[in-house]
This record gives sequence, structure tokens and C-alpha cells, in this order.
Amino acid sequence: MAALSRAEADARSPVVFDLHETTVRALNAELHAPSATSYEVLHPQGAHSLGAGIHDEIDVAIRGHAGYFCAGMNQLGRVVVDGSAGNGVAENMMSGSVRVRGDASQSAGATGRGGLLVIEGSASMRCGISMKGIDIVVGGSVGPMSAFMAQAGRLVVCGDAGDGLGDSIYEARLYVRGTVGTLGADCVEKPLRDEHVAELTELLDAAGLDHRPEGFRRFGSARGLYHFTGDHGSY
Repeated sequence: MAALSRAEADARSPVVFDLHETTVRALNAELHAPSATSYEVLHPQGAHSLGAGIHDEIDVAIRGHAGYFCAGMNQLGRVVVDGSAGNGVAENMMSGSVRVRGDASQSAGATGRGGLLVIEGSASMRCGISMKGIDIVVGGSVGPMSAFMAQAGRLVVCGDAGDGLGDSIYEARLYVRGTVGTLGADCVEKPLRDEHVAELTELLDAAGLDHRPEGFRRFGSARGLYHFTGDHGSY
């Protein structure tokens, strides 16, 4: 294989933003109109809105903890957080991927419409709230009210799930390997069929997690809240 030219090597090297020396505003302005395909963010120190609004196929490595709304509204970007993330990581993500090497706070992947969010640690409450097509894989556990009003997409929990899982769920599919505190309104356990084992295998492989898909339980909507009836209120 021929050696890369200096220009080719420089083109493949990540552009470095050190937040000790520059601002989040400057970082995001570059990511919104990228001049390169790969970026490295140093000393993030929990800053908010890191990498929000990416809409190009670029790689962004955040070397430390991120604050609120990291990689929000991501479209096509591939973002890795080498630490934990605050509230709303990958909120309203459209496509691409976001990986958090540590834990995530509340509302991870909220309203996400597509793409893959991987949280290698655990996630706090309301993980996947109102998800609309996003795939979320959590290596640890999730807190209460996860997948609340989840409309579409898939949530995979390799640990335990807190109370109120899938409350008022629509057509999202939930998979839990550990225990579930309680199920939310209209969320029920469903059979794990061959097609679900196949999609679990695909999601676990994409997340880089080595679990037997047959060890998970599946949950979804009983479809009892789709239509208002007289039993749901008084006149």
C-alpha cells in the first residue's frame, strides 16, 4: 500500500479545538460549516451544547465530560463523548450516531427521530422520552419513566429499568435484560420472537456489546389508550 502524502495525512488528521483557548460558539460554528471531516475537542469540562446542530457526515471526539444537550439535533454526524453527558444528550437526533463512554443524565435521546445513541454506562430517568424513531442502546440501567410516550424506535437496556417503563407508549419496542421496577400505563410484556432476536443482535453488534439477545424481555404497547372511551373520563 502506497504511503500517504503529507497533504493526505494532514487531511485525515483531526482538527483540534481546545476549549481552554476557544469558545463553544466557535467550535459549533465550525461544525455547522465544516472544513474537515474529523474533529477533536479538548478540555470540554462539562460545557453545554457541544456539537449541537451537526448536519454533515463528520467525526467529532469530545475528550471529557459534556454538559446539557450535547449533540442535540445531530444529523449524519458521528459523535463520541469520552466521559459522561448531562441532560438531553442527542435530543431530537435525526440520523448518524452518538456514543457516550460514561453515564448520561435525564432525557437522553429525547424526541429522537433516527440514528443510534449508545450509552455505555447507565442513563437517568426519562431515557428515550417521546422517542420517534431513534435507536437507543444502554449498556447499564435506566431510571424511572424511560420511554415515556415513546412513539417509534427501539430502546435496549442491558441492565435494569426503573418504575414506569414505557408509560403511555405507542409503537416503540423496548428490550430489557435485567429487572423492571413497574410497567407504565398501557405497557405490557410481549413475546420475544425470532425477528426480535434478529434486530436485538443487530443493535447489540452496532453498540459493541456482547450479550445474548435471548436473555432479553420485550415490552410494548397494549394499544388500550389509542381511542378515548367513556371509561377514560366522566361527563
